[in-house]
Amino acid sequence: MTKVAIYPGTFDPITFGHIDVIKKSLKLFEKIVVAVSDGENKEYLFEVNERIEIVKKALFSDLKLNRNKITVISFTSLTTDLCKKYKSSIILRGLRAVSDFEYEFQLAGMNRKLNNNIETIFLMSDVENQIISSKFVKEIVKLGGNINKFTTKSTIKSLKKKYE
Repeated sequence: MTKVAIYPGTFDPITFGHIDVIKKSLKLFEKIVVAVSDGENKEYLFEVNERIEIVKKALFSDLKLNRNKITVISFTSLTTDLCKKYKSSIILRGLRAVSDFEYEFQLAGMNRKLNNNIETIFLMSDVENQIISSKFVKEIVKLGGNINKFTTKSTIKSLKKKYE
């Protein structure tokens, strides 16, 4: 049986922190579903289809990761329903700092209550990427700063185009 893990997030935009989690998870699972959220409770810089394209360019064009091991999709459902659809019992979540833990712990608990067959696995990005957040990346580029250390070339291009 193929071990599939679901990695949900907004990816608005994808950063090296997200990419660290994806790379690490590829060592643990046969297939990763990068699930780009299109929930209504958030304001996004990029529309969901733009975010999917940005993620695909970052992973497959910039980084040349294996397309056969990663699927990029959008979703509006519960993550637990997504797990059912892709026959996965694993939700991946990235942790940057202790401040992330409380929210992620509650989210994992709620997902577990919704489906007790689902486990949440927390992965930390490398130390140099733990401070990166999509929010800060957007703010830095908006103010004309250099974000080369935070995300891929194609993502930077998309961000700069958005703020022109």
